[in-house]
Amino acid sequence: MAAWARVGRTFARRYSSATNAETDHAGKGALLWKRITYFVAFPAIGLAMFNSYLNHQAHHNDPRPEFIPYEHMRRRTKPFPWGDGNHTLFHNPKKNALPNGYEE
Repeated sequence: MAAWARVGRTFARRYSSATNAETDHAGKGALLWKRITYFVAFPAIGLAMFNSYLNHQAHHNDPRPEFIPYEHMRRRTKPFPWGDGNHTLFHNPKKNALPNGYEE
């Protein structure tokens, strides 16, 4: 039993310096990426969200475009399998036109 403990201590001493060096190097890399995440990525995401919010506020009350009944747009060769068959799945009556014009 004591022999195995001695082998274990010898093995641990022999590879402990390499293990510490690897751990130290990995710790520095992890710290670098942690700092990049907190001080670069999160502020960039916050600025992108703020820019999107300001852009939405600037264009929120724009009038919708005039309806022009082009033949190649809003074709219905067969009805949609939901609702009345004329509205798309994510239909917005304020923004999306039907083949015959906007809903009032």
